[in-house]
Amino acid sequence: MIINNAVNILYNEINWLQQVINQVIKTYLLQDGHEENWLDIPLPDITELDNPYANKIIEWDLNVYERLALILAITPHLRPEVLDIFFGKNQLYDRGFTEFGGVLSNDHSGFLPTAQTLSFLITANDPHLRSELENILDAQNILFKLNILSLASTDSYIPNFNGVLSLNDNWFNYFLTGELKSEEHSDVFPAKRITTKMEWDDVVLDEAIMEQVMEINSWLSHGNTIMKEWELDKILKPGYRTLFYGPPGTGKTLTATLLGKASNREVYKVDLSMIVSKYIGETEKNLAKIFDIAEHKNWILFFDEADALFGKRTAANSSNDRYANQQTSYLLQRIEDFPGVVILASNLKANMDDAFTRRFQSMIHFKMPSVKERYQIWSKAFSGKCKLHPDIDLWKIAEDYEIAGGAIINVLRFCALQVIRRDDTITTQQEIIKGIRREFKKDNKTIKAIV
Repeated sequence: MIINNAVNILYNEINWLQQVINQVIKTYLLQDGHEENWLDIPLPDITELDNPYANKIIEWDLNVYERLALILAITPHLRPEVLDIFFGKNQLYDRGFTEFGGVLSNDHSGFLPTAQTLSFLITANDPHLRSELENILDAQNILFKLNILSLASTDSYIPNFNGVLSLNDNWFNYFLTGELKSEEHSDVFPAKRITTKMEWDDVVLDEAIMEQVMEINSWLSHGNTIMKEWELDKILKPGYRTLFYGPPGTGKTLTATLLGKASNREVYKVDLSMIVSKYIGETEKNLAKIFDIAEHKNWILFFDEADALFGKRTAANSSNDRYANQQTSYLLQRIEDFPGVVILASNLKANMDDAFTRRFQSMIHFKMPSVKERYQIWSKAFSGKCKLHPDIDLWKIAEDYEIAGGAIINVLRFCALQVIRRDDTITTQQEIIKGIRREFKKDNKTIKAIV
């Protein structure tokens, strides 16, 4: 019933769009009825409707042009045939109308609207409305800021307006059902939520490291009080920025997830493979998508291998260098303005650009665990169903093999698989040494066996 009602409301909106398209084309081609103006076509009245789509239109206070953009992007999902009119042929050139925009896809037989399609509808008969179009496509417009609409990138030699104007699947689902899924379920969102079942008691960190981590935890608990009630927002920059650096497997990602768990905040790990783009300006767009949404979600943003984005700038000897430095400056500004917590992780502090590190509230060195700490990690790892043979000298293993906590967990996984194959729960010394050897081999290291 809810979906049927939602579809009816969207159909009414699409009917309005169809009238708009017909009128704009009539006016543009001087056909019968060209004297009329599409802006005089009444919008469907949604003020009395209790419906997800109608409620959001009112909440966002969308004007007629923004509403046009939104329903244009929705139409291929519900009534793609309405856009078939754009397949009309220009008799003068015996081809389609370039000004109609749109693209075809191997996976979709219909017309997919582009920014050029929206441009045609708004400005074809009144170029002065170009400012309304620019307002819609601005990154700060609510439709793009909340990732409701997106504009696909194009090759550098192709106008940006040729990018497909598309609707986020999560928002389409919301307009139909009233349920807005988490962004992590989107295939195009460049970050994924990370979680853990572990607690602080399960973590083994140096006392000095833990003290610094608890400082971040305090900010998450009391930062709003400090900034608002104590009025330190007059002096302090918003948010909290920190760098976790140190070898792989030393607890950087786990600590980030535990900070989120302790503060009841979602932690999103940024997928750099989806962020960094060869297209000029596209990396900034991808990052803007994350920051804009995160500002409204109270997320913790976690950038692993952050030096790929926040690494040292180079001398501007070429256009590529200048662009890279411009990109870094943009990142710096977005991080400084972000009101939430940003955690950057890197293997080496030296890889990070000084412009970023100067603005961090803390820089925490996650060192390789000491012998005592390794012993604690080994003990916790094998404290469950999978246990160590009583003849194993765990202290000697901790003493002889310098290995990070993440690698110890990998050894646990290996040993668990070995013992369950022989229908047992007890790990032998031979198995644990074999597991350690496998981890060392990843770094091209060799080990000596314990006698």
